[in-house]
Amino acid sequence: MRVSTPYEGQLFEDWDWSKAIPAPLSLHSCVVKQEWTDYNDHMSESAYLLVFGDSSDAFFRFFGIDEDYRASGLSIYTVETHIRNLLEASLGDGLFCTIQVLGVDQKRIHIVHEMYRGPDNGLVATAEQMLLHVDIQSGRTAIFPVEIQQRLDAIAKAHSSLERPNWAGRSIAMPVKGK
Repeated sequence: MRVSTPYEGQLFEDWDWSKAIPAPLSLHSCVVKQEWTDYNDHMSESAYLLVFGDSSDAFFRFFGIDEDYRASGLSIYTVETHIRNLLEASLGDGLFCTIQVLGVDQKRIHIVHEMYRGPDNGLVATAEQMLLHVDIQSGRTAIFPVEIQQRLDAIAKAHSSLERPNWAGRSIAMPVKGK
């Protein structure tokens, strides 16, 4: 069975330069499904990544990456994800995600997600991701087309006033005794 997102088939709706870009973006919400829960009756590890992936897919469509774009031979690949699980989510909990763009260059996008549980708005999880623009045929990175680069630059500029999360850029390590 192929994994799909709730945004599959939804096309890019053009870019309206007259509208302010939200900082951060909030493009995805969902409700925890039975199949997302584990033997502890909490949302499973893989479901956190699924929700963040759906949030990313909504983000891609926001700036112009959709099925038509991928049919042209270009796409976005995730090359690294770091998830922090902070609170439990259970069956029926409403969730919403925000996205902050930390950096953009000609081939990469560095983003962070925050997942919140409504109605208490408790921060459930965070994810940091590095995304690459790729030529699907060659499997190699590719420079963003001008119009996509302009949109990403505008989003990055709108998000530049946000505080960078103190957890972004951290690595996982066990403390070394005696050091």
